[in-house]
Amino acid sequence: MLGFSEEQIATFGLTFGIGAFMLYMLFIIAQLAWESKAGKLGTFVLFLGLAFGMVGFVAKYLLQYVLSARL
Repeated sequence: MLGFSEEQIATFGLTFGIGAFMLYMLFIIAQLAWESKAGKLGTFVLFLGLAFGMVGFVAKYLLQYVLSARL
């Protein structure tokens, strides 16, 4: 499709597509904290609880980058 392989399209979707979706989710969490007037601690708890799953995805991507650069 347009000169790209399936692997290239999947890699692009995983890096930029999910990255953009994660940024949008952070915006939603911030909007939720703002509208509920959660305060500093409440906002921290919201981000910790709702965005903690994103840390694993980012860590996996960083580990893959570091390990591929060393080999």
